[in-house]
Amino acid sequence: MILVDGLAGESISARDRGFAYGDGVFRTFKVMRGKPVLWQRQYAKLAHDCHALGIDCPPAQTLERDLAQIDTPDCIIKIVITRGDSARGYAMPSAVAVRRVVIAGAWPAHAADNNSKGIAARVCRLRYSSQPALAGIKHLNRLENVLARAEWNDADIAEGLMCDANANVIGGTMSNVFIEKQGALQTPDLRACGVSGVMRELVIELAKAHAVPVVVTAISLDQLLAADAVFVVNSVIGLWPVIQLDRMKWPQSKITMQMQQWIDDAQDA
Repeated sequence: MILVDGLAGESISARDRGFAYGDGVFRTFKVMRGKPVLWQRQYAKLAHDCHALGIDCPPAQTLERDLAQIDTPDCIIKIVITRGDSARGYAMPSAVAVRRVVIAGAWPAHAADNNSKGIAARVCRLRYSSQPALAGIKHLNRLENVLARAEWNDADIAEGLMCDANANVIGGTMSNVFIEKQGALQTPDLRACGVSGVMRELVIELAKAHAVPVVVTAISLDQLLAADAVFVVNSVIGLWPVIQLDRMKWPQSKITMQMQQWIDDAQDA
């Protein structure tokens, strides 16, 4: 099911700035038993990213009415907010009607196995470019991720890790990254590039709440390879342990398995 501005349909204007320029933001998350999972967090992040781009985010109640129309109790939801239509040219229009699109899709079939067994990953050749003004925002221009994901077709590789120009690990093509070292967690600093996801923020909060040290810092590829454990997260997959990266292999750690349970508990709540 797809809703465009609250109405069933699949068409938007060719003048839409999201289509033309990537001028918009989005979030993707689970609906379980008819309830959007971690909705307050998802909406807060959506509103934050809209504000960063100067887009008026639709009220939470408007999006909740859209979500109430979805007739599948367990699904994946993607909400897209664009600045709306405008004439040709980059200049922002003085008056514009923000567009919202809600898309409901099926759960990924592979997610459960990857949660329990872990995944193999690879290091992508494509590097993130630095743009602090857009860092952390889940905007619609995701060409870096698209090109990075196009680097492999091996079904046994579930994710690719992306670095910046300084060879620091930033995240996966669709996920945020954490490493474990001597009982503490580290996750990349995203002040110059990358996407700051809802699940990344939840993991940081859960770690602190359970007295697991967690640090946001630059992580080189060598540091990641020297980690005791690695895992990736997003709002759809939850947490996937990385058990192999190219020739490097890791066991599933106690902290990783405990974090999976904490995430499940938070989502159920």
